[in-house]
Amino acid sequence: MRVALDARSYDIVIEQGALDRAGSHLAGYARKGRLVVVTDAHVAAAQLPRLDASLRAANVAVEPIILPPGEQTKSWRHLESLLDDLLALEIERGDHIVALGGGVIGDLVGFAASILKRGCHFIQVPTTLLAQVDSSVGGKTAINAKAGKNLIGSFYQPGLVLIDPSTLDSLPQRETRAGYAEVLKYGLIDDPDFFAWCEREGERLLAGDPQAREYAIERSVRAKAAIVADDEREMSGRRALLNLGHTFGHALEADTGFSDRLLHGEGVAAGMALAFRYSARLRLCPPADAERVTAHIKAVGLPQDLASAHVRADGAALVAHMLHDKKMAAGTLPFLLARGIGQTFLSKDVALDDVAAFLEEDRATAGA
Repeated sequence: MRVALDARSYDIVIEQGALDRAGSHLAGYARKGRLVVVTDAHVAAAQLPRLDASLRAANVAVEPIILPPGEQTKSWRHLESLLDDLLALEIERGDHIVALGGGVIGDLVGFAASILKRGCHFIQVPTTLLAQVDSSVGGKTAINAKAGKNLIGSFYQPGLVLIDPSTLDSLPQRETRAGYAEVLKYGLIDDPDFFAWCEREGERLLAGDPQAREYAIERSVRAKAAIVADDEREMSGRRALLNLGHTFGHALEADTGFSDRLLHGEGVAAGMALAFRYSARLRLCPPADAERVTAHIKAVGLPQDLASAHVRADGAALVAHMLHDKKMAAGTLPFLLARGIGQTFLSKDVALDDVAAFLEEDRATAGA
């Protein structure tokens, strides 16, 4: 499929075993017979040999740069180190850098590509479910700051996204579940039939069924590609719908130190459940819909409240984290709320003191 952005348009290829045939997909992007591949230590062990063998068979040499795994790699320190390594390899503006990994690698490499020599090219080869259905598509690149998540970055589109669902076979189940939260998001935004499919088939997807996996990836990517093509830089408000669960979720991640205590997808899952329960509290959403969303998130083993997300901060402290959200405008923080499953909308009149009160009430209710 294609992300239609005029001169910045690019293809998304979803193909079982694509990593083993990467030479046919990527050889045309190699200059001087080589590609620089940036990955992390975990992905390097599991997937880099497959990519390397395929590219070498196509007479393309691989120059690997291997970074530490984890959210902490999305930092100034690792960005600087990566840029120095790329410059040492004499990357030129016409070169393509390959990002092989999950959302952390994709975000970091994309941002590095956007600023190196005022912009060179990059290719996304996502290896986690979260990256395949969400972060690899759309051109959002960033690193984290002390003040919050993804606060330093740019909109910068890749030249290609190559998705091989077979890479998910090597993932720990926790990582797969975290990525599943982003699959659910597309149903909750504006596709209730897809959410119903997730309720029926989500366990099959999580168990590694190839058909369920490919169907969920394709449907998610088509939904995101359409939104990005319509609103690349979140100017009309439509792309903002993709942030469902993220305002709450990023605050939860901040409280847990952007660490493995709470993976990004886990924060999003809890954030979506909180967004629906808060919408029900405001009498915008039927309580039955909020209960249905919470029940499914819990059923697949994802956090659905502050306790299951291992968050200890009180409501006021979590709201303080939200004040650093990059969507803040004129002192107002837009919230993604819902009138029901598949009826997400952007609200710009949410009182943050009421959000803090809700979080305290929600914690008490969950512990009752």
